[in-house]
Amino acid sequence: MALLRLRKDEDPILRKTSRPVTVFDKKLRTLAEDMIETMHAEFGLGLAAVQVGKLRRMLTYDLYDDTGPGVLINPELISSEGTCDGVEGCLSVTETRGYVERPQKLVIKAHDLDGNEVTIEAEDLFARVLCHEMDHMDGILFIDKMSRIYVPEENEEDEEFENGEEA
Repeated sequence: MALLRLRKDEDPILRKTSRPVTVFDKKLRTLAEDMIETMHAEFGLGLAAVQVGKLRRMLTYDLYDDTGPGVLINPELISSEGTCDGVEGCLSVTETRGYVERPQKLVIKAHDLDGNEVTIEAEDLFARVLCHEMDHMDGILFIDKMSRIYVPEENEEDEEFENGEEA
């Protein structure tokens, strides 16, 4: 496994649309392993392939709970329910945190690393992470959807960033 170089801030690749994955092979599995290692090294909750310079519709996530990390290939939003406003940050957007409205619950259809179709139901933080990473695949950053900047001194009770974790 290897740490991959994160693309940050004004890197033009972050604004490009990722292509669907059509080949499920050892190379894809290696990319997934490297993305998870990179995400963990940066204490991230999620990472889209475009953030490491690969224009593939692929994301990794880890909520650091008993379910462990996961990989979704070609994810598609099937349905969503409710909304919630929460603080987000991004491994590719340095020094900015902000409030973004996201669905509270959602259902996603995707593929696993073997090409099998999977359905994921997510809510709250997990839903937020998946939406954030799926936006990356369309060249959208959280700052495009941000309603206002997060100022830590004004919001000392916000739990999502007490541990330094970012989506």
